[in-house]
This record gives sequence, structure tokens and C-alpha cells, in this order.
Amino acid sequence: QVQLVESGGGLVQPGGSLRLSCAASGRIFRINGMGWYRQAPGMQRELVGSITSGGSTNYADSVKGRFTISRDANTVILQMNSLKPEDTAVYYCNANIRTSSVSLSSRDYWGQGTQVTVSS
Repeated sequence: QVQLVESGGGLVQPGGSLRLSCAASGRIFRINGMGWYRQAPGMQRELVGSITSGGSTNYADSVKGRFTISRDANTVILQMNSLKPEDTAVYYCNANIRTSSVSLSSRDYWGQGTQVTVSS
């Protein structure tokens, strides 16, 4: 049906940068909003940033000024700069997708998650 495939996680030192990418494929009629969430051990999943189909963005206060989200067709990118140890988490891609040209309904889809570890 619909797949979201993430790439770009890994280990980086504090102050470093990483770029996460997420590509949506499959039975897609229209992609509405896309975004990135993260979940650290023992914590709830939280929104990192999101971008609408019109290009408007929204960020968690903890990442403002350091992270940038962008979008190109069916791909969403999260550029992470000035990384801190507290950014360590599994990062998940999210997309709200309409799969039918007849039905107006849409639903959220999730990627499998990619580990980001910030440590010296």
C-alpha cells in the first residue's frame, strides 16, 4: 500500500550534524502534512518538526534554530545541526496521506524509525 522509508541516522559527536531523509511510495493520491517525531528510551514520542503541503513549518522549541525540515515531492528531509546528547532518540517519519481519488479521507503513516545517537 504505502511505505515510508527512512535513512540517515547514526552516531555523531556533540555539535555535529546529521541529515535524515524519508521517502513515501506506493498507492499515494495526495500527501498532506509530513513530519518527524522522536522517542527516547522511557519517554513518550514527541513531535520534532512538521511541514504542510504548502511548505509551512513547525518545530519543537527544543530544536528551533538547530533543525530544519524541508520537503520535495514525496520526500521529507530533516537537517539536524548543533546536535546535543539530549537529541539521542529513535526518529520516526510521519505522513498524512490520501490514497484514493474518490474518498476524501486520509490517514497517518509511519516509518520504521532510525536511531540517532549523539555522544562523544
